[in-house]
Amino acid sequence: MIPTRPIVVFGSVNIDVCAYSDRLPRPGETVHGTRYTMGLGGKGANQAAAAARLGGQVEMVGRIGSDAFGEMARSRLADFGVHTGHLSSDPGHPTGIAAIGVESSGENCITVVGGANMAVSGEDVAQAAPLFGDAAILLLQLEIPLAAGLTAASAVRAGGGRIILDPAPVPHAGLAADVFRAVDAMTPNEIETESLVGLRPTTPDEAAVAAQRLTERGLSIAIVKMGAKGVWYRGLGQQGYIPPFPVKAVDTVAAGDCFNGGLAFALARGNDLATAVRFAAACGALATTRAGAADSAPTLMDVSALLG
Repeated sequence: MIPTRPIVVFGSVNIDVCAYSDRLPRPGETVHGTRYTMGLGGKGANQAAAAARLGGQVEMVGRIGSDAFGEMARSRLADFGVHTGHLSSDPGHPTGIAAIGVESSGENCITVVGGANMAVSGEDVAQAAPLFGDAAILLLQLEIPLAAGLTAASAVRAGGGRIILDPAPVPHAGLAADVFRAVDAMTPNEIETESLVGLRPTTPDEAAVAAQRLTERGLSIAIVKMGAKGVWYRGLGQQGYIPPFPVKAVDTVAAGDCFNGGLAFALARGNDLATAVRFAAACGALATTRAGAADSAPTLMDVSALLG
């Protein structure tokens, strides 16, 4: 099935500077790196790039600065096939950046400076109102102000679309009850799951308990991601476990974003939840085999080959 309605991503757009080293430094320590890269990042941009590289019709809504990094970000999104007509240039704030350290095992640590992303508001929703009303899927994250995201979610729900929230980074105080009711699905990893429901899952059984707690808060769909330990999903009358795919991880940056981009793509083309989650898990697994953030997103051919 070819989707006739777009996937809309409302979220952050960054330029990522990644430094690679044998191990991550401890507090107060300096280590020698082996190389660095600069590329498109931000959870919103990563998810948009991932869905577009698969062949999705993807619209990006958000803000970048009126600066060289902003021009770079817009150009890179277009290279992935993302439509950027509703990506605003903000003269009052710089483009967001992320400083990422990656060690040889693939583990990473990230410092984000939001810049223009944190100036996103209801005005951005208003200027893209027809787009939100026509969306098949809305992808949200928490790297822009939550109030703006909830306004967009309301517009998408009124148009009959589905809302997927990646609850990252989880606010220190957690998420209010109305957030769970405002979206259809959440896709937390182990750490985010612990912040939301008080349980850090390490096994399928623990993930099943966590997913049940999430749906009891008002979600239609809860998808608990455990990285190399697989994924548990619950919702729409289905539940189950997707074991990890056997891949060699190089870099875990943006693996979760590629998962969400794949999930949106699969749901937009009409796959049931179980099929969509397995497809998304394959996208996330393949992303770990490549360095970088948005650049790690797999193609539909890559995913089809892994799924067999």
